[in-house]
Amino acid sequence: MVEDALRGVLRQALEITQSQGLPGSHHFYVTFDTKAPGVRIADVLHAMHPTEMTIVLQHQFWDLRVEEESFDITLSFNGVSQPLHVPFSAVTAFADPHAKFGLQFHVEFEDEDSSDMDGDEFDEDDDFEMPPVDNALVTQKLKTSRRVRTDSDKSDSEDAVSDEEEESGKVVTLDAFRKK
Repeated sequence: MVEDALRGVLRQALEITQSQGLPGSHHFYVTFDTKAPGVRIADVLHAMHPTEMTIVLQHQFWDLRVEEESFDITLSFNGVSQPLHVPFSAVTAFADPHAKFGLQFHVEFEDEDSSDMDGDEFDEDDDFEMPPVDNALVTQKLKTSRRVRTDSDKSDSEDAVSDEEEESGKVVTLDAFRKK
């Protein structure tokens, strides 16, 4: 849900760019998985970028059209205009360096059914049991960790630690570290 919401930021940025153009020095870097379902790019581009491709929207882009699930754009590659169709689900990163803003997305395309799962996922129907806790040990640790050093506990040296404190986990007050 969070990633879908963050992809909405990309969608809105592209919608604003579609209607108003890029303001000032703003420019976008959009990285996407070229193997993702629905990605349509020229074969020559796919051969050069078999797994991932980053495009820059700055000065020369044409025909930007933003849809609910994807965007289309025409960019120039080595002087040749090439149309691209990119689903938002294929986008792995988006950045606007001028705004010092960037997002990265986790992209997963394989649909897993319940028979493919490793068993690591939590299932509401599974019985979940907490391991046993030794309450006596927890109570003892709490008692020793709650010891607070008072002014009457201090020796001549602010850094001195009593034998009792040494045995119970080296309890030290913050006063020993404060400037006077």
